[in-house]
Amino acid sequence: MFRETVKNLLEEGLKQREDLFLIDFDVLADNSIKIVIDGDNGVLVEDCMFISRAIEHNLDREEHDFSLEVLSAGATAPFTNKRQYKKNIGRTLSVKTTENETIEGTLTEANDDKILLEWKAREPKPVGKGKVTVKKQAEILYDTISKAQVVIKF
Repeated sequence: MFRETVKNLLEEGLKQREDLFLIDFDVLADNSIKIVIDGDNGVLVEDCMFISRAIEHNLDREEHDFSLEVLSAGATAPFTNKRQYKKNIGRTLSVKTTENETIEGTLTEANDDKILLEWKAREPKPVGKGKVTVKKQAEILYDTISKAQVVIKF
């Protein structure tokens, strides 16, 4: 009952802010509420406060003793939502497929069915000695992605 109430309040808050979307939602046995959000343009502290207030101000502390934590998805947290791919076009991703293959490249396209990664590789010349740099790309269906996350390079 309490979980459903919180879920409904969360959905109402997200309807008011369509640029935000849910990554994770959990209510533990001790009424600890943990919500992880992301946004098409990133997440600010004010965004977390907005979602927190949408829930907290509509629950009665006399009726339910609870704790509430609203946070943004971390920079290197694995993707769980297709919208995360679209907002990260142009960034370097590491994608592990269901065939246990890991591909690292620049995300150049993301639609409703698949993503497109591009990268450069050094390969032997077709004729003669030495290597040549070639541009490679891979189309990966969402169904075949077991884990994807942004690669942070310094």
